[in-house]
Amino acid sequence: MMFMTYLKERLSWILLFLLLQFLAVFIAYIDPEIPLTSILYYVFLSLIIFVIFLVIRYQKETKFYQELEEAEDILDFSNREFLSPFEKITGDSIARHFEGLKKTVTENERILDEEKDELLSWIHEVKTPLTALSLMIDRLEDQTLKKEMTYEWLRIHLLLDQQLHQRRIPFMENDLYIEQADLESVIFGEVKTLQSWCIQKGIGFDIDLQSTEVMTDAKWLAFIIRQLLTNAVKYSEASDILIISYQRNGRTTLEIADTGRGIDSRDLPRIFEKGFTSTVHHQDHAATGMGLYLARKAAHTLKIKIEVESAPGKGSTFKLTFPKSNDFVRITGM
Repeated sequence: MMFMTYLKERLSWILLFLLLQFLAVFIAYIDPEIPLTSILYYVFLSLIIFVIFLVIRYQKETKFYQELEEAEDILDFSNREFLSPFEKITGDSIARHFEGLKKTVTENERILDEEKDELLSWIHEVKTPLTALSLMIDRLEDQTLKKEMTYEWLRIHLLLDQQLHQRRIPFMENDLYIEQADLESVIFGEVKTLQSWCIQKGIGFDIDLQSTEVMTDAKWLAFIIRQLLTNAVKYSEASDILIISYQRNGRTTLEIADTGRGIDSRDLPRIFEKGFTSTVHHQDHAATGMGLYLARKAAHTLKIKIEVESAPGKGSTFKLTFPKSNDFVRITGM
């Protein structure tokens, strides 16, 4: 491939050489004073020498460009020997631009880190008045107002939680603590968080956990389940959400099934995309398109396979298939 590229690059030189050889033969042909046999012999030798010259120049000239093509890290040409003048100009220019880009990237990363830290600090600060607000809501005597305010409080709490985890996901592998986690306690903890919302909508839970021990990070697993349960409650009316777990082929599978509005078949391949809501319910302003996207990203890092089956009007079933213990060797380094 590189040799063909080199021939294309030097095509004008090759054509010029062939033209000069043809010109020599043509002059010898029309001028009887010049022996044609000697000219043909000269052309033959010239062709051999030219081919050898091309091969040698190919090895020398393409070495520089092959290094450029294969370079993955810092491009430093200061210690390279036998560079042609043009190659040296190219190398110096690339090195300068590369250093400039590195400085820009470093500065942008610093700014992003500062913004992330500021946002995380703000989220944690907001949680204090949010907790106080929850205690104030508990003291309300008007039950109708209490339910409405509890629902709005929960929405704010879930959105803040989503933002918090969204900022942490890029550095998730640094925060992992893989252990034997209890599915039952994680699920019941998340169900309790959504309890007031579920009571308001008349939604219950039918839980049947045949397999409860999984190797994972309990904190991030809780986040994934929180996104799936929030989706199930949000898009369901008075009904039961089914949560079951079982073992198959040595792996634990957790299913969360609702009987809500379901997902259109044309939307199914895109529901885990960032910011995607729905093509059918495009005016649904309650959806942010981030919950399932973040759940998928977290599940990928935890080596949890996440799948969905759904049909309009028949609800949705999300399946989490957990890895075996030895699948975490690469993550933990143990």
